[in-house]
Amino acid sequence: MTYIVTQHCVDCKYTDCVSVCPVDAFHEGPRLVYINPDTCVNCDACVPACPIEAIFSEENLPSKYADWTKINADGAAAHPVINQKKDALPGAKSLDELKAMDGQGFVPAPPFV
Repeated sequence: MTYIVTQHCVDCKYTDCVSVCPVDAFHEGPRLVYINPDTCVNCDACVPACPIEAIFSEENLPSKYADWTKINADGAAAHPVINQKKDALPGAKSLDELKAMDGQGFVPAPPFV
């Protein structure tokens, strides 16, 4: 089992999660961070650290995010490790803003990797 970063991270890229990861499982892409499924030890530290509820355990991943398992694996393979908190992207949304967008059916445009 691994943890999966999902669409709330796209174009926000809060990195609170990376600073609590004990095994440097996060990788930084231009639009979001990814969790490497081969490195993740399933410790759950990243979930409560994420301010926008973008991370789920593989076993609790909502079906609408099923494609994000592969997106994380591919993104982790393509980008360098990140293990220190950075500023979020300019214009990063709050959790309330993202939930309102979800209610309107918003899905960020690919590419994600």
